[in-house]
Amino acid sequence: MNLSVLSSRFHPRGAALAAALLLGACAVGPDYKRPSADAPPVYKEAPTAGATWYPAAPADALDRGEWWTLFNDDDLSALVRQVEVSNQNVAAAVAAYAQARAFVREQRAGLVPSVGLSGGVDRSGGLGAATTAGNRFQLGVDASWTPDVWGRLGRAIEGAQASAQASAGDLAAARLSAQGQLATDYFALRDADAEIALLRTTVEAYERALKITSNRYNAGIAAKTDVLQAQTQLDSTRADLATLQGQRAQLEHAIAVLHGKAPGDFTLRVVPWKVNVPTVPLGVPSELLQRRPDIAAAERRVAAANAQIGVQASAYYPSLTLSASLGGAATTAGQLFRASNALWSLGLSVAQTLFDAGATSARVEAAEAARDQAVAQYRQTVLVAFQSVEDQLAQTRALAEQASLRLQASQAADLTEQQLLNRYAQGQVAYTDVVTAQATALSARRTLALLVSNRQASAIALIQALGGGWQAGGSPAAR
Repeated sequence: MNLSVLSSRFHPRGAALAAALLLGACAVGPDYKRPSADAPPVYKEAPTAGATWYPAAPADALDRGEWWTLFNDDDLSALVRQVEVSNQNVAAAVAAYAQARAFVREQRAGLVPSVGLSGGVDRSGGLGAATTAGNRFQLGVDASWTPDVWGRLGRAIEGAQASAQASAGDLAAARLSAQGQLATDYFALRDADAEIALLRTTVEAYERALKITSNRYNAGIAAKTDVLQAQTQLDSTRADLATLQGQRAQLEHAIAVLHGKAPGDFTLRVVPWKVNVPTVPLGVPSELLQRRPDIAAAERRVAAANAQIGVQASAYYPSLTLSASLGGAATTAGQLFRASNALWSLGLSVAQTLFDAGATSARVEAAEAARDQAVAQYRQTVLVAFQSVEDQLAQTRALAEQASLRLQASQAADLTEQQLLNRYAQGQVAYTDVVTAQATALSARRTLALLVSNRQASAIALIQALGGGWQAGGSPAAR
């Protein structure tokens, strides 16, 4: 910077201050530029025009924040909304964000001079009899300021702001993760409820089949093996029912913890399962870089790492400290405020490291390597995000294509089971055929129920992969 405009008529003290103020506009280290990250023009697994499994939907369907309302389930909505308040992982992320914002304020405080007040009183005297004791009162005000000549504090503030914004992204990611996990567990629990009801109905049917078989055996029409097979089928189904009830309890416990409650204090009632599978609209792939909170957080960490390069590089230059003090000393408290007892001082100190065996350059190189690492992590986060979207699109398509086929298979298995039961009652087929048909029908019914749950879970995962209801700029910036 050109300092030739300073006149030699200026007082040296003023010249030093002016130089410091002018140099304060300098900032060492590289200015931040957002790292590039390739975004494909389209999603590879996106539905083609006219696809029946992915109907068109309004483009702004997910921009209203509460993505879970797409499932039209009041119980789910009430649970997910409570995550914001009660989930402890989200609470920890909120605290981390508050801590990051406080650190920004701490860094900014370094730009302002610090002022201190000191005072004291002491009494002294000699040991001889002729020496009288006396009091001494002291009072002073001290001020010091280290001008940000080379932009070290500016870079530190810049890094702190970026870190706070990264914490805001972490908060959004934690919130989205907890919401998505709760919704997934909720629909898995509803699937368990549906399967429990199915197994209870099946147990009742198998009990009737066992009674019929026992009657036929007692009448000498059926073999003992038929009764044993019917009993085995009934007991196995009862065991499956007990297993499923245990799984249902575990899912309820998981939802309780996500809800921020102890499992013993939480119960989720059994209600009819709403099997709505919402369509999730896709934006252009490049929008993913702004919508995903983990991507935004990773990018902000690159900015924070970049600022640290300037912080470390500032050690190459001298540091300046301006100090001033005003105070006084007197033998009585009243005399402290007399002008004749006042003392003042002004000072300017300069410190420069002359030799540190390359420690400063090593710290700068380490900061540059940390920035390069953050860039690589950012780009990897972007790649994983696109993979997640493509995976969920492929999963959504596969599950949707299975839906009609599984329904047809279940209906056919039910019809086969009923026909074989009728034929067995007429003595036309062996009971082994009935058992096989019953097992096939039950498996088809349970698979159909699980498929619905999987489709809902896939929709949730796709919403999460697309960034959910989080929007770039939605989180408050650190100021």
